[in-house]
Amino acid sequence: MQLSKHFTLNEFEKSSTAIRLGITNKAGSGEIKNLTDLCYGVLELVRTKFEEKAVIITSGYRSEELCVAIKSSKTSQHTKGQACDFEIAGVSNLEVALWIQGNCDFDQLILEFWKEEEGVNSGWVHCSFNQDSNRKQVLTFDGKNYSNGLPEAKWSGGKLKN
Repeated sequence: MQLSKHFTLNEFEKSSTAIRLGITNKAGSGEIKNLTDLCYGVLELVRTKFEEKAVIITSGYRSEELCVAIKSSKTSQHTKGQACDFEIAGVSNLEVALWIQGNCDFDQLILEFWKEEEGVNSGWVHCSFNQDSNRKQVLTFDGKNYSNGLPEAKWSGGKLKN
């Protein structure tokens, strides 16, 4: 099922953990509507900005059972179809997060497991979108602690240095 021009429902439901553990990970109609809103509210804009490079969904919709299996919260926005984790090959996740922060409406934006010394695709971007109300909360998560905001970017010649 096509959610938007560049994104399918299958991309958001795909989970190797769910397959390995025999967990059903299928979004219902409410979650599908939320995923569509996320696509149009954030992901299509990101794809356009970054020259039509593929936005790779690494974790999208998660059933409550899948959340329990991966030790995530059953109340995660992933279970509502409001959040996904993603990256763009060859583009710094910090650069993507900074662009979203300045150009998109979103509920929560988290740069997760990003380490400057590890290069362009260190970590990933978590972004959620809630059609009813977006908090515009921006965090960085290092694997142990959350901190407010994003790391300071180091630019050279108009490009993010890595």
